[in-house]
Amino acid sequence: MTDKQIIFANEYLIDLNGTRAYKEAYPHVKNDNTAAAAATRLMNVPDVKEYIEKRIKDRLERIEVTQDDVIQELAAVGFANVPEYAKVVTKPIMIQTENGDYVPALDSEGNQMYCQAVEITETKELTRRQIKAISGIKQGKNGIELSTYDKVKALELLGKHLGIFKDKVEVSGSVNNPFEGLTTEQLLRLAGEDLEPE
Repeated sequence: MTDKQIIFANEYLIDLNGTRAYKEAYPHVKNDNTAAAAATRLMNVPDVKEYIEKRIKDRLERIEVTQDDVIQELAAVGFANVPEYAKVVTKPIMIQTENGDYVPALDSEGNQMYCQAVEITETKELTRRQIKAISGIKQGKNGIELSTYDKVKALELLGKHLGIFKDKVEVSGSVNNPFEGLTTEQLLRLAGEDLEPE
């Protein structure tokens, strides 16, 4: 492997972003589409592919995480449903009397009045799988606020792992080649020491 290929592979291992990794290894490339296409080609170079796969395998063995562990966590987030955590309920409106008792509020015709409210499910009622999808719980100015991890991102990562989604780069158009007609010797002389195979 070349030095630049090693830089690319190590950068790729940080966040699995081939476009960013390629631009780190080859800083003269500024266009994301060009970097993405080149990264895809580079990842199919046998030495680069083997290096990345080995580093990922070593990392997983070190932290004792299996692919199944990761998939189960992603699935917990990806298949979480809002009604598991909160639901809209209809409740009678109650008003407080002068002596402190609460009584049903009635409309002008004497009918019970109702309102809709959001009820948060108590964490003790949630399963371990449901709890994995929660990114935060806090007391906000309007009551308890519960947030979950990004469901779409989790499904996208699951889909990529399962091969449902394929990255596809299309390049079209024409390119004027300013070096057309030059001999191999002339091209090599122009490239000089800057010529570095990927």
